[in-house]
Amino acid sequence: MTRTEATGYGLVYFTAEMLKSKGESFEGKTVVVSGSGNVAIYAIEKATQFGAKVVACSDSNGYIYDENGIDLETVKRLKEVERKRIKEYVEVHPSAQFVEGCQNIWDIPCDIALPCATQNEIDEAAAKTLVANGCKYVAEGANMPSSLEAIEVYLNNGVYFGPAKAANAGGVAVSALEMAQNSARLAWTFEEVDAKLQDIMTNIYNNSVNAAVEYGHEGNLVVGSNIAGFLKVADTMIAHGVV
Repeated sequence: MTRTEATGYGLVYFTAEMLKSKGESFEGKTVVVSGSGNVAIYAIEKATQFGAKVVACSDSNGYIYDENGIDLETVKRLKEVERKRIKEYVEVHPSAQFVEGCQNIWDIPCDIALPCATQNEIDEAAAKTLVANGCKYVAEGANMPSSLEAIEVYLNNGVYFGPAKAANAGGVAVSALEMAQNSARLAWTFEEVDAKLQDIMTNIYNNSVNAAVEYGHEGNLVVGSNIAGFLKVADTMIAHGVV
């Protein structure tokens, strides 16, 4: 499992915990994923395995919308093998639509939004559109894809938000697992690494939730992940006698 594959898988594992906390799952949910690189591709793959219908993805030229659900094998062929633009998808799937430009991908109604493309791709207006169209979960697979104003919209309108600091930690986690294997002269299977990744993302989610509750911000994973991350660093510094 590569680092970018793990970021996509880890994003979905984190989101699955968000859903589970609300008594829900990916099963039957409509998902919009921005981007079509490795993070987006493997987020689409895992979300689909969990029973979701991913209806859109994008690249720098625009986005595709397939109401029947994105055919991942076509996307993989276009992006990983042939290195083509996402608009070529509609030649294979004529019932799908290609729309120039990326910003309006968030106009598509969905239950879950997984921004995996670029920084600040969801601004305040896009966040308000997501809310108006009934989106209940946003989890970040790119680095800070939601603007500060967008995050305020989420928090003020009951959208459960998983910030990048926590939700896209899967790549870093698997890099650490690779270092552990190398140090111990071990060779874990894909399935073993995947299981360890899922456990790590579950722990990150739980630590964020618990920190938010302990410090008076229940339900706010932005505050929770910031505090949990700070405490982990602080505790490590104390353990090593730095402070």
